[in-house]
Amino acid sequence: MKSLSFGSRTYIMGILNITPDSFSGDGLLNQTDLLQAARRQALDFIAAGADILDIGGESTRPGAQPVSTEEEMSRVLPVIELLAALEADVILSVDTYKSEVAEAALRAGADWINDVWALRADPLMAEVAARHHATLILMHNRSKPSNAQLEERLGGRYVGIEYQNLIEDICNELLESVRLAQLAGVPTDRIILDPGIGFGKTVDQNLEILRRLDEFKKLGFPLLLGVSRKSFIGYTLNLPPDQRLEGTLAACVIGIQRGADILRVHDVEAVTRAARMTDAILR
Repeated sequence: MKSLSFGSRTYIMGILNITPDSFSGDGLLNQTDLLQAARRQALDFIAAGADILDIGGESTRPGAQPVSTEEEMSRVLPVIELLAALEADVILSVDTYKSEVAEAALRAGADWINDVWALRADPLMAEVAARHHATLILMHNRSKPSNAQLEERLGGRYVGIEYQNLIEDICNELLESVRLAQLAGVPTDRIILDPGIGFGKTVDQNLEILRRLDEFKKLGFPLLLGVSRKSFIGYTLNLPPDQRLEGTLAACVIGIQRGADILRVHDVEAVTRAARMTDAILR
């Protein structure tokens, strides 16, 4: 498995959506030959500079319908098995909040777990990560369907989300998830934090998180940033998901400047180039 040295450069995580309803329009489940499409996209991402591939079988966009454990596994496991067999120099991450899916994915060849509910949705997730010695990404999330607002052209966003102190509240909730992970036996050096841009935050709150991202670095963990094509960019620029590349690049560059270690993105080639240039200037 690829070894990462956080602080030396920015790492790129390419998104493989094994869904029919991704907000960004890149869901692979609609492809005639899913495995061939996933293989092609994965190889393209690796060639473009991806260090990690994040494979998810359930859309987490505002207003998305949940899928069953069985359905999610039927989507992601064949893809993970296929990509693991390639033996490429890339880390495989499973994007799930269900411990049963994570367990099966790790057995199929995944290396990391990307939990968008930071152990709050399934308390058994931490035990699975510990048992398999897997790296665990803990993402902050306050998403509630009642706060989701859908607009046909720009997609979903969250409104009316209140925090007493935005950054402090997110930090405290992430640290509680860290405590749960550590109690289950997950080593500190296998924990990565994600402030959860787009998950239960308004457009202005997302912009503030990005502006103050360096405050999360004080928690002492590697930081993953997921801004790619998200609605805070769309609502800021009044652009649909397929026209958000420039906004994504701007947010990624600011994110690197503020301390992001990993960028989770759809547009791997463009972001990799921007990240390498930003690293050359800053590092």
